[in-house]
Amino acid sequence: MESPSPFISVAPDLVQLAAQIKIWGAEMGFQQLAITDCEVGAHKEWLNQWLGAGHAGEMDYMDRHRHLRQQPDELVPGAIRAICVRLDYLPEGIAPGHLLRQKDRAYISRYALGRDYHKLIRGRLAKLATKIEQEAGGTHRAFVDSAPVLERAFAEKSGMGWIGKNTMLINRRAGSWFFLGEIYTTLALPIDPPEDGQHCGSCRACLDICPTQAFTGPWQLDARKCISYLTIELKGAIPEHLRPMMGNRVFGCDDCQLICPWNKFASHTKEQDFQPRHNLDDRELVDLFEWTEEEFLSRTAGSPIRRIGHQRWRRNLAVGLGNAPYDIAIIKTLTSALADASELEAEHFQWAIDQQESKAS
Repeated sequence: MESPSPFISVAPDLVQLAAQIKIWGAEMGFQQLAITDCEVGAHKEWLNQWLGAGHAGEMDYMDRHRHLRQQPDELVPGAIRAICVRLDYLPEGIAPGHLLRQKDRAYISRYALGRDYHKLIRGRLAKLATKIEQEAGGTHRAFVDSAPVLERAFAEKSGMGWIGKNTMLINRRAGSWFFLGEIYTTLALPIDPPEDGQHCGSCRACLDICPTQAFTGPWQLDARKCISYLTIELKGAIPEHLRPMMGNRVFGCDDCQLICPWNKFASHTKEQDFQPRHNLDDRELVDLFEWTEEEFLSRTAGSPIRRIGHQRWRRNLAVGLGNAPYDIAIIKTLTSALADASELEAEHFQWAIDQQESKAS
């Protein structure tokens, strides 16, 4: 693989092409586009240590495709550059902090309130890759959290920001409420410089606020305790001792972003596709729990939420209902649902009923 030496000579036409690519990116709605080499550097060892500690939980795909994450040219032969893009997604609407305090209402991670970002960004990146190929040839492949790519590593190297203590990429002008996407290319495009230093300082607000204390230290996340993992990636039962800490978070968790001082610079997205659908930014837990499977499939069409399926959707909501203030209607709803519940659902429904009944006395 090509060395990332800053002394590599870049042909003038490639310098001009890189400038044009950034113009195209802006025209396609990306807030930022930057270019880096395909060396993963220290991130290779970080990934090895993280996997070795078992912090990936059931996400065995992280280990299964480890070599492809660490050797981009095995994924795209001849790849020597990563074109990185940023697309902001924070929607307007009810303040997340206010919603988290409304314990009878569901909190859904801000990224999942609208349409699935994968298709939107991938479509734009595919169009961008085609324009580059028509202009200069070469081989190009677009990725949007859909293949073994160390996207935050490349984004950091390209100057889009730095990886914060919460393991999120943070941009000094945009915070962390954004999606990332990449194009691997065989063209020797000029490289953008990385961010000058790491800017979290002594702040550890993100580590301290985590409801389940999933951070074992700065830059160290044990996914097995992370609410995003528990509600999205975990296929089986949510560990009982973690359920009370989840509150009303039923799909993902944003706490470590909500508390980050750098997010005061974040802007609301202008993408209509990322605006809340079906009022998912302000729905009662009971209301969502009562969706039939047909309603779930219909209302989550084109949404990131659909990937967990109706069974895990009700599993997550049951935990939220168990944590909600006492309401006899919740007990009746959960009890009624036991009749056709799967083993996984029934265990969580009964737990929630027990939690509710313990609050009645």
